[in-house]
Amino acid sequence: MNQLENKIALVTGGAQGLGAAICQRLAQEGCNVVVADLKQEQATETASTIAEATGRRLLAVGTNVTVEDEVRALFDRAVEEFGRIDVVVANAGIVKAGAVDEMALSDWRAVIEVNLTGYFLCTKYAARIMKAQRAGVIIQINSKSGKKGSYKNAAYAASKFGGIGLTQSVALELAEYGVRVNAVCPGNLLDSPLWVDSLYRQYAQRLGISEAEVRQRYVDQVPMKRGCTYDDVTNVVVFLASDQASYMTGQAINVTGGQEMR
Repeated sequence: MNQLENKIALVTGGAQGLGAAICQRLAQEGCNVVVADLKQEQATETASTIAEATGRRLLAVGTNVTVEDEVRALFDRAVEEFGRIDVVVANAGIVKAGAVDEMALSDWRAVIEVNLTGYFLCTKYAARIMKAQRAGVIIQINSKSGKKGSYKNAAYAASKFGGIGLTQSVALELAEYGVRVNAVCPGNLLDSPLWVDSLYRQYAQRLGISEAEVRQRYVDQVPMKRGCTYDDVTNVVVFLASDQASYMTGQAINVTGGQEMR
């Protein structure tokens, strides 16, 4: 039997990249999935593709995780459609890199709003539902930058350090209700849209080298000499969502090829 047969999962930032891979894997494990994303049309396409491939029920909901009314409506819609929510994966995130003395306040606020406040809002409304159910799992997709400062990437690291603090605090708060809260801290997803469409260019400009040299520099930093893959991350997400992890809460699990060990 699939590990998560007939569970209801909600994934933010689920339209593309790692978020879409998480939706796909959860559906393959037996979940019916709510695909939440700022990009409604892309979320709808992703949901349709996964539903056709897996035979599971998927629902796409356009959501800006920084807007409380939209997050409230997202969770209300999920419960209206499926009756409950068993797993929430807070995956929505952005990166805006730059030297601290050059970063615009608007960029700082955008990163904190999406990565930390967005996670808080999803946790707030997930907690209301899961406390009543006396069961549920919340998983944040964090980063190795939640464990160690990131060079010229202060806003992102600050948001992710904050995310681990939020994870641990809410885990303490919800343990008595049978709700588990954990984080996954991936290494660099070097083939993801975030890197291919944005970060290689940002870092090449910042460092004065080519995009290919940026990629090789990041590969060389990993003891296992490869980037993190979607499968590496989704394997851990499925484990944390399942009863196999029933005694784990408040954890931030590294998936970094040995790059981060704390």
